Amino acid sequence: MSDRTLCIFNPEHDLCLANGDRHYLPPASALEFASRDAGLMQELYPDATCTSVYDLDSYEEKVFPFDVVRAWGWNAVVRHELCKRGVPESILPTSDTVDAIRRLQHRSSYLALQSDCRAVESVSELDSILLKGSGYVLKAPWSGAGRGLRWITGKLTELDIAWMNKTIKSQRCIIVEPLRDVVGNVALEYRIEAKENGQDYGVDFIGYSYFITERGVYRNNVMWTDEEIEAHFSMTELQETKSCVEKWLENNVVGEYVGPLGVDLLICRDNSVHVSELNFRHTMGMVAHSRILR
Repeated sequence: MSDRTLCIFNPEHDLCLANGDRHYLPPASALEFASRDAGLMQELYPDATCTSVYDLDSYEEKVFPFDVVRAWGWNAVVRHELCKRGVPESILPTSDTVDAIRRLQHRSSYLALQSDCRAVESVSELDSILLKGSGYVLKAPWSGAGRGLRWITGKLTELDIAWMNKTIKSQRCIIVEPLRDVVGNVALEYRIEAKENGQDYGVDFIGYSYFITERGVYRNNVMWTDEEIEAHFSMTELQETKSCVEKWLENNVVGEYVGPLGVDLLICRDNSVHVSELNFRHTMGMVAHSRILR
């Protein structure tokens, strides 16, 4: 990679997608994390200059010294902040591209990969589902890192209903997923890139990552190689799910998105494998994978 590449570490990406306003200011804790740990991008792009967008110099009266700009994840906020600092729009994703990423990241966009999950648009619609099962996880369509999740094992409380109504008003629906007996979390790490002719695109599998969560909140990656992950879990179910994911990506994402993509999977005690979420951005699993390969 050229040393004229600028990498922006913006772990506040999921918050920005959920908010949707390009003028949104993320909380101070998220910005502090971005500033402190920008070196995580350096692990993915060792020859690049890596920084938080809020630590970036202004180039409005200077020549911009980079040819390429990459971000942890692209959203309207990071694009707007880069433009404010004088980064040429010609080397940034267009507003339409950023809008497409937000649309793809909405959990309803990939329900076809989650046959037993549903999108509901009212409390009454959810009530009829709750009568049929013993427990569910409710997910806000735009959320990440364990935010926007609620566990329901009985009747809805007033707080549950208030959260649902607020989320449906701002994000159109709620995703309902059955509670599962999960024994592991594995991610499929991909990069969707243009081929040499600049017209054809391909889904390139980078590798697996294995990570730990607590009630949906990411904690850390386990430094297992692809071979160790394949040896630990049922490869029949894992490979079948991987094949389904890749076919879906070819049919629904290629041509709409270029860049890194992580697909989180839930591995259950009965060896079944379920798609949990897609992340149209870099992931900590990609960072862990790069460390393992070094």
